[in-house]
Amino acid sequence: MATRISQGLQQLLAFGTLIVLLAFFSWRSPNFFTESNITSILLSTTVIGILAVGTTLVIITGGIDLSIGTGMALSAVITGLLLRDADVTVLVGVLGGVATGALIGLINGFNVAYLKLPAFIATLATMLIAGGLALVFADVQPIYLDTVPGFPEIALGSIGFKIPNAVYILFALALVFGLILSKTTLGRMTYAIGSNEEATRLSGINTRRWTLAIYALAGVATGLAGVVIASQLRSAQPQTGMGYELQAIAAVVIGGTSLLGGRGTILGTVIGALIMSVLINGLRILSIQPEWQNVVVGAVVLFAVFTDQLRKRRAEGGG
Repeated sequence: MATRISQGLQQLLAFGTLIVLLAFFSWRSPNFFTESNITSILLSTTVIGILAVGTTLVIITGGIDLSIGTGMALSAVITGLLLRDADVTVLVGVLGGVATGALIGLINGFNVAYLKLPAFIATLATMLIAGGLALVFADVQPIYLDTVPGFPEIALGSIGFKIPNAVYILFALALVFGLILSKTTLGRMTYAIGSNEEATRLSGINTRRWTLAIYALAGVATGLAGVVIASQLRSAQPQTGMGYELQAIAAVVIGGTSLLGGRGTILGTVIGALIMSVLINGLRILSIQPEWQNVVVGAVVLFAVFTDQLRKRRAEGGG
């Protein structure tokens, strides 16, 4: 119960931060709260949000996944190659990209759960491998997909309210992952492993199998992000993933998920992704130089991590 109350307060804090940012940038710039800019913010939230939703499960277990950025790029490249060279249908191309992400997640899960490699090192290696393969398979060139019928509409089309489809994809994924976390055995195992993996294992639960499944599920989100960004850009860019992993992890932390594991929600992560997008968009509109944008975003992440550590010390009675 105390954990749920704490998570609820953290979500309220994140939501309050989002409202304050929206009010501040609207006050500072008349160009901020326009339809086109709000649509731009929502679109920029989608890829980071999809990656962040997936990696939330991994971080709740106390793990980390540094391969989501380049994994996304590799998934986009595989989708592009299937659509351009193999002349498959759009559905097969999408499934190929998602399957690529799932395979990367399985490899990460196997390395962490069965080979007992530290998640940081295992996923760092996968990050380098996926990034390298994306460049090799694409021959270091973009794979243009603007002439593939129906593909750009996956992210940029709209089924209503002038909202891009990519936004619906993000919220649909968040709903599914939220239900998994709150209503399924996999969700309960995710929190249990993050709270105390050894105690969970000693209670007779096969933690390795569940860890493998969690990383694979995160990989599915990575693959979907690859499809969405390729659709948004109308091309598969083999170098596009660098830096996305840090932004996604930052969104997860800002949304209240603990890097120490055992605590976090999908709703908080979506709010965290929106905070990141609003912050970056607002700083650009105010003509803040890119170097200072990075400084501000880094300071926000530091503050989020500090508050997480503070909560943990207080929970342990350390003051």
